[in-house]
Amino acid sequence: MKRDPHWHKSSYSASQGSCVEVAEGPVVLVRDTQHRSLGHIAYPPQAWAAFLSDLKQDRL
Repeated sequence: MKRDPHWHKSSYSASQGSCVEVAEGPVVLVRDTQHRSLGHIAYPPQAWAAFLSDLKQDRL
């Protein structure tokens, strides 16, 4: 049985409404909250983890 992704607002989203939502699982799905109908981008979990690590270390 296929389950719908559990979306949550990213803790890295800006407070002024420019938000992204993330659904974590076998792949990490990312979408723009203001344009949900446009779909999402899928990332391998390792790539998402590396991206978050770079954000936390101010390398981006």
